[in-house]
Amino acid sequence: MSNYRYSPERIICMTEESVEFLHAIGRSDLIAGVSVYAKRPAEVSQHPVISSFTHANLKKIQKIKPDLVIGFSDIQKDIAKELISEGIDVYISNQRSIEEIFRYMWMLGNMVGEGSKTEIYLQGLEEKISAARSFAKTLKSRPKVYIEEWDEPQICGIRWFSELVGLCGGVDIFEAKSMEGIKASERFVTSEEVGLNNPDIILASWCGKKVDIESIKARPELKNSSAVKNNQVYELEPEIFLQPGPALFVDGIDRLMDLFGSFNSN
Repeated sequence: MSNYRYSPERIICMTEESVEFLHAIGRSDLIAGVSVYAKRPAEVSQHPVISSFTHANLKKIQKIKPDLVIGFSDIQKDIAKELISEGIDVYISNQRSIEEIFRYMWMLGNMVGEGSKTEIYLQGLEEKISAARSFAKTLKSRPKVYIEEWDEPQICGIRWFSELVGLCGGVDIFEAKSMEGIKASERFVTSEEVGLNNPDIILASWCGKKVDIESIKARPELKNSSAVKNNQVYELEPEIFLQPGPALFVDGIDRLMDLFGSFNSN
């Protein structure tokens, strides 16, 4: 039986979670190209940009001659199809829950031959999750939270974001939609629905553009909500909360614990 082992040496990362993870386990040397939206870690600027989220520079990718291209979700299926037609190996993941995100990191770590480093890294993230659960038990009041992923149309939070809010002690007012809605179109909500649920906190993280907090506060249906009346409307970084990868646990948990802790101290 052959003892030959293979792992990719030139990886194109079309979304940011794979970039941050490879840096975290000490294998940034494998990254041959990244998405324009990749912002973490700071060293990401050293990698050539080869794609946005829905488009990729195929000629540039071909010139790099990657042995693996990594993407995320059905939205990148057309890019994947073109790459595959050119004989390039592609891995598209579809993680939506916290459990699936851990499975994704485990799989990627082993794909690059770093199973031991990955196990140690994931153990550290699991400790952050345990700390969040312990923190949630100390809260006197669990705030009702509206997560807004987009404004027009209004889209509530994706599953992992909803789960993270719950983990840190909040109650997502659209948890059912977040759990069941695989596609964004399945998570459309209205300001009327938000107002009827009267959130204590609004967390807005719009993918690709800056949040206009004042426009949220000015929505007629939300003017009497506890979140608006008590000035509890916040913009959260999409590179942390809309990334199905390490950032959620490395920084996202701390951010939510700070917000929910401050809410309880008022």
